[in-house]
Amino acid sequence: MATASATFKSRTAPSKGARRTGWVLSGLVIAFLLMDATMKLLALPIVTEASAALGWPSDVGTARLLGALLLSITVLYAARRTSIVGAILLTGYLGGAVATHARIGSPLLTHTLFGVYLGVLAWAGLYLRNQKLRDLLAN
Repeated sequence: MATASATFKSRTAPSKGARRTGWVLSGLVIAFLLMDATMKLLALPIVTEASAALGWPSDVGTARLLGALLLSITVLYAARRTSIVGAILLTGYLGGAVATHARIGSPLLTHTLFGVYLGVLAWAGLYLRNQKLRDLLAN
């Protein structure tokens, strides 16, 4: 009879190249998210103007709240121990961005689906660099 730990045995470890590729993909996502969070935290005029155009409140408080939320999620995604939780929360955040763009009729391939592209990159990077996620998805 197999024990619970034997059932959840680790598969072949990812190659060094796969791990590096995963960190490159994750790094690109993290860099973009940090830039976006910083712009929101600084409440730059472009952020408040874009928020108004998307139907969001254009006040500084809302921009900073979204920036703090995104920064927190990005830190969770970047940290090895909390990366899966961060990816789940990031997926929800990006889903909100997709819904916002779909609601106002933004161009599909460039604006509305951008959150989907970013989410796919985030999960692909995490899959390539995180053995526990690979094991979870393999079973």
